[in-house]
Amino acid sequence: MKPLLPASFAPVALLGVALLGACHSERREPEQAPSSPEPADPLAFESAPNAQKMPESPALRAQVALSRRGFSPGVIDGKESAAYALALRGFQQAQGLPQTGKLDPATQQALLAGMGAATRQVVIPIAFARGPFFPDLPHDMAGQAKFDHLGYRSMSEALAERFHTTPETLQALNAPGTVLGAGRTLRVPDIPDAAPAQIPDDKTGWADTLVRLGVAADQPRADHIVVDKSDGALRAYDAQGRVIAQFPVTTGSGHDPLPIGAWKIVGEARNPDYHFNPDLFWDAKKNAKDKLLKPGPNGPVGVVWLDLSKEHYGIHGTPEPQNIGKTESHGCVRLTNWDAARLAQMVSAGTKVVFQE
Repeated sequence: MKPLLPASFAPVALLGVALLGACHSERREPEQAPSSPEPADPLAFESAPNAQKMPESPALRAQVALSRRGFSPGVIDGKESAAYALALRGFQQAQGLPQTGKLDPATQQALLAGMGAATRQVVIPIAFARGPFFPDLPHDMAGQAKFDHLGYRSMSEALAERFHTTPETLQALNAPGTVLGAGRTLRVPDIPDAAPAQIPDDKTGWADTLVRLGVAADQPRADHIVVDKSDGALRAYDAQGRVIAQFPVTTGSGHDPLPIGAWKIVGEARNPDYHFNPDLFWDAKKNAKDKLLKPGPNGPVGVVWLDLSKEHYGIHGTPEPQNIGKTESHGCVRLTNWDAARLAQMVSAGTKVVFQE
């Protein structure tokens, strides 16, 4: 399958370049299509004119519906994954249905009744296409410490996070050779635009981050949250003990297990700096030094850090959403950036947190 191509790189389509020029060493801004008027909300993804319908798999439809209901499947990719089954079980439990983890007839009726299309064709906004993007951003902390922002490496990566999916899924949803750029048309999972939030003294640009992640600022308030090590799920509950959201998580490792017990959130950092202290990492190199990394979705803790009463532990985002539940952490609880952002809007300092087996 040919990759999605940024407009400025279209002449090299036949060379099989990586998505959005990730192998290039300089920052690049995609060319703008000549007829792409900027909407009232600069980051709004307007529906494409004369949009065409396409077949959608039951799993893809269910994943989009689950995400809308607050039962996150992690990345929306239409695959029968463990995170998808986990989301189905959470929804089934909330609905009083048998917890099969399957899209059985009763679940399908409760989840998909009256639902429209799970995907839509949108026009890429000029403001979104401007980036900036950082194709030369390294993956190691020493290299990242030299950057003033740990932003997205490519437009396809930014688009994938905005629509809670992966660049590979965007490829699959669109025709081979699809070109990315301002005013260009793209089929995406139907994760709606989030209205810009009014946040006084928003020094970290959190309102902009929420919009770019498709996360509404207005979320139900959580009375407490519970992280289950056994199934890799974080569940948010209201004061009446009802589940109001569920997210797949990574919960530690054999060397750094999840600290079982009752804790609470003592602080919140949105778009945080990250201080790397090698003394806190058993696997740090012997000559590793302290480093301060600037904020960004590709930083080690993504866009959110929720500090816990357990010293040095927190709940945070990740630059690798496709690995949630599949890799290990250093004891902290890791979510996709969009799930971490949503959770951050549901909790505050003092919210109770329980880690259990």
